[in-house]
Amino acid sequence: MKLRRMIRRQDLYGCVLCGDAPCDAACPRGVEPARLLRSAWLDNESFAAASLSDENPCAGCDAPCECACVKEDAVPIRKLIGRLAEEVRPYLDVAAPEDEAALRTEICGVPLENPFLLSSSVVASTYEMCARAFNAGWAGAAFKTICAFDIHEASPRFSALKGEGGAIIGFKNIEQLSEHSVPENMETFRRLKKDYPTKVIVASLMGRNDQEWEKLARQCQKNGADVIELNFSCPNMAEGGLGSDIGQQPELVERFTAAARRGATIPILAKLTPNVADMSPAAEAAMRGGANGVSAINTIKSVMEINPHTYISSPPVHGRSAVGGYSGNVVRPIALRFIGEIGQNPALSGMYISGMGGVETWKDALEFLLLGAGSIQVTTAVMQYGYRIIDDLKSGLNFYLKENGIRNVGEIVGAGLEYLSNSTDALERDTIIYPKFDRKACIGCGRCEISCADGGHQAIRLDGKRHPMLAPKKCVGCHLCILVCPTGAILSSGKRVAKVIEGQK
Repeated sequence: MKLRRMIRRQDLYGCVLCGDAPCDAACPRGVEPARLLRSAWLDNESFAAASLSDENPCAGCDAPCECACVKEDAVPIRKLIGRLAEEVRPYLDVAAPEDEAALRTEICGVPLENPFLLSSSVVASTYEMCARAFNAGWAGAAFKTICAFDIHEASPRFSALKGEGGAIIGFKNIEQLSEHSVPENMETFRRLKKDYPTKVIVASLMGRNDQEWEKLARQCQKNGADVIELNFSCPNMAEGGLGSDIGQQPELVERFTAAARRGATIPILAKLTPNVADMSPAAEAAMRGGANGVSAINTIKSVMEINPHTYISSPPVHGRSAVGGYSGNVVRPIALRFIGEIGQNPALSGMYISGMGGVETWKDALEFLLLGAGSIQVTTAVMQYGYRIIDDLKSGLNFYLKENGIRNVGEIVGAGLEYLSNSTDALERDTIIYPKFDRKACIGCGRCEISCADGGHQAIRLDGKRHPMLAPKKCVGCHLCILVCPTGAILSSGKRVAKVIEGQK
């Protein structure tokens, strides 16, 4: 694809991604502006632009959509859609795919319409919720963890860290397992399988002993589950030797996996905890116990936002709080580290990986696929944006596959593993890539100079016109300046050259 100007998320910060958006209802041309802006927000602008006609659909329109906007300072909808039509669409190399055949995949031989499932959580906790998700286009759901003991939830149970524009970047929960009885959940499985026979039901379960793991696995298979997921990782069920306490002890992972295997013949995934130094020992133990694969990662133990007046961390529950599970887009790098570890472990060759942890866009999902995940599970992004994000997950990934001549999503699973090293010692260190400056985009703010002076190598100074100037003999190519530039005016040159060392001619 040719180089083009991107619509960045900060360009859309005014948009609040309304449900049943008034701008859609006000559009006289049926453009669906809310869908297009949501696609741009979710890194799916290429598909959004490809779905437009050749001409700018907003040209000559007096923009009643902006008058209908719920924001007092209306979002510049006409301008943003015009950019999709005039600055993105002309640079696309392919048309939008006509079908989703390239997205078809599987979990341990169980067919999936696409790689995207709801992960075991509140977003997949009732028949009605799963039905709406399936109608929206999700390929399946890992149902909220089933257990044979009573669950009584706290209130409140969520808290969040927000980034620029108000979007949630980090999320904490102290939620536990399904509050419904085992018979109630089995009835839900039967109804879902009857009404949605092509959708995949992953039964997440947790037992307290061998007998419960075996019995629950048997019941889930009997009542319509296609895959079983063993919850060895919930950080909110650690008391009494459950949840993440199990996942930290490989001998228990093996023992309880074997117990579940005695109760079921369908594929079994072990959902492993990231609250360990290395995930491989637990994954290998699950394999010995009879698991066909692993799911990773579950949430990370965390403490969030200690109130400076009450000294209580968030969420506060009647004067106290607790360590909880951290999720959201910020945990994705940690999740990818564990997925890469599992994918590169020769002792786990053939083990299926269902990846999760901070997936919000199709690009996020692609990273998991490239490191060996065969399917992708999502929760926090659904909690923030709704089941509707499946449209952009599917269409964005599908468009990428077509752009790159990839016939099926399975072809890219694990394609990035050969480029990943567990040690920085393996990296080449005798050459450098210098930054380059886009003078037209530069506004002369001096952020690059400040960061380089105080956090880098004093290689940038501003000239009399506030243009950044580079001192090559001081620059080490760390690219901090690229990261801090607020306008994207500093780029990688892309050319690797021999280092110029200060003091040498």
